[in-house]
Amino acid sequence: MSFIERVRQSGEQLDAPPADPWRKIIANALAGVEAVSSAALLDLVGARRTTSNARRLAAIMRDLKFIPIQSRRLMPGGFRDTVTRGWAKPVRGQSPLPLHQHQKGKKVTP
Repeated sequence: MSFIERVRQSGEQLDAPPADPWRKIIANALAGVEAVSSAALLDLVGARRTTSNARRLAAIMRDLKFIPIQSRRLMPGGFRDTVTRGWAKPVRGQSPLPLHQHQKGKKVTP
């Protein structure tokens, strides 16, 4: 590796945003977990339930390949109108077909 390449690489490392300290804590806690509430994750990192903290959490969860959900089962004693927001691992490995590829009565293969 030449000197110029090392200088460019060092510059790229300095320009990269710093790693979020929550990411490591959340990633370790979610090992083997299928679904979790946003409130539980904010309690885990010791953060207040504010919009800015929820957005910060959302960015981390999307990087970890979780999808946002609304569920009653994440809330203890959840019944009918008791809904909480949270995150779940996707069941499929692929994303669903775009709407324009679905046709009535015909099965479309990707």
